[in-house]
Amino acid sequence: MDSVLCGLAANPALPPELVDRLITALDEECVGKLAECADLTRAQAVALASRHEFSVVRLVERGLLTADDVDPVTQPAAALGLLAEGAGRPAWARLFAAHPDTERRESLAACPDLPSDVLETLAADPNPSVVAELALWAAPELTARLAEHPHAGVRSAVALNESTPPTVLAALLTGEGLPPAQICRVCDPAEAPIPYDPWRSDSCDGSHESTVDEMRLRALGNRATPPAAVVGFADHPFKLFRHFLAIRPDLPSATYERLANSPEPGVRAALAENPAIDEALMRVLATDLDGDVLRNLACNPALPLDLLTHLAGTVRIGSTLLPRVASASPVEVEELAASPNPAVRMLLAERRDLPPEIRDTLAADPDAKVVKAIAPHPGLSVARLRAMVDRHGVRVIAQVAKNPDASPALLEDLTRHEPPARKAFPEIARRPDATVPALLACLSDRKARRVAAGHPALPPPVIAELLADDDWQVVAAAAANPSLPLAVMVELAPPM
Repeated sequence: MDSVLCGLAANPALPPELVDRLITALDEECVGKLAECADLTRAQAVALASRHEFSVVRLVERGLLTADDVDPVTQPAAALGLLAEGAGRPAWARLFAAHPDTERRESLAACPDLPSDVLETLAADPNPSVVAELALWAAPELTARLAEHPHAGVRSAVALNESTPPTVLAALLTGEGLPPAQICRVCDPAEAPIPYDPWRSDSCDGSHESTVDEMRLRALGNRATPPAAVVGFADHPFKLFRHFLAIRPDLPSATYERLANSPEPGVRAALAENPAIDEALMRVLATDLDGDVLRNLACNPALPLDLLTHLAGTVRIGSTLLPRVASASPVEVEELAASPNPAVRMLLAERRDLPPEIRDTLAADPDAKVVKAIAPHPGLSVARLRAMVDRHGVRVIAQVAKNPDASPALLEDLTRHEPPARKAFPEIARRPDATVPALLACLSDRKARRVAAGHPALPPPVIAELLADDDWQVVAAAAANPSLPLAVMVELAPPM
């Protein structure tokens, strides 16, 4: 990948004549950026599509090309891309349904709104991978038929499709009413060996066990599978079966209670985050000794507030807005703000819609973790933001830099803080109101340099210098900077 050309392709100030020159020079990794060019003309779009067919779908989405501009014979990837977007033509589908390349037929099988005759052709395809791909997206009537396919891999794909009728999904779990599968990916001699597949056994005894297990797992996780068909797996020795049950929102309380007794913490952790479990079970899980279980329980949107405050002092939750905190009522917000536990106040401070009086109280909190969490909250005055930095220093500076009300002068001062707050530099470099002195300071930090190089407020001579940087991301950002001098762009662009 040419970092300079890739950056130029993304430069919003790129003149039309340079677009023409880039069309002939870009590789596939960079052409997508040129397809986003705001001033791209139809003639340029046609030229781009003729050289890079993978750009066609985006160009059609933008209204710069139509199906008339695509030849399915010479541009098969483009034609399949349009079919995948529902913008292709039925004749193309018929062409690819008979294509000798299996990958082409597989790609076609994933396309929506195919003609009925094409669906029938794909359903009868001799390669099970094509039929399996079709089964992933097929309508209910067709999935019901494909559930009886002799290849277990096709049935497994049917089990993943949420359009599959519930009765069919139940039958895939139990096997009742379906003829037994005759072959699977393990015993199919046409299957090419692959280095590793967690579902593939070394051999098949005729039961097609590994593929059948995959099919059942998919059916268990399918929201359309009836709850009555899955509850019997709550005590299954295979933990992944129980894990998929633990995240379902539609099971009886007794099933969730059985899953809570699973010996694997991962199953219990999945259950703990499920909003469908009742309060009694949440209180049981709150006594779990595994940290992941407790952290996931804290993320449960239906968690009682007293359990949340208990968990805040028990496990490290981190800087995240918990669903239960986000939905707290005004009265609950006041209760959380008055908590003697700074970990609870920190969780509340992650909200960005707090009443001004609570926001300002948390901004003056003696605990740095609370102040760090509230620092990006809109509405804080520059004076309050400066007071935060004066009290807590580098512990809060990066978050202060995120505050939309931080003034350009404050951002400059943050870059001069001693000791330096390196985590703040990328945040400052992202600010559209960052000043030249602040941006120049950001160039001293490796991560911030990659951001600052693309900032339009950076002086043009500095941008030009960054084109020779050792870091390709800095080079690409500088080349994409709209303040890059036109003369430099002309010099960088390849000749026609």
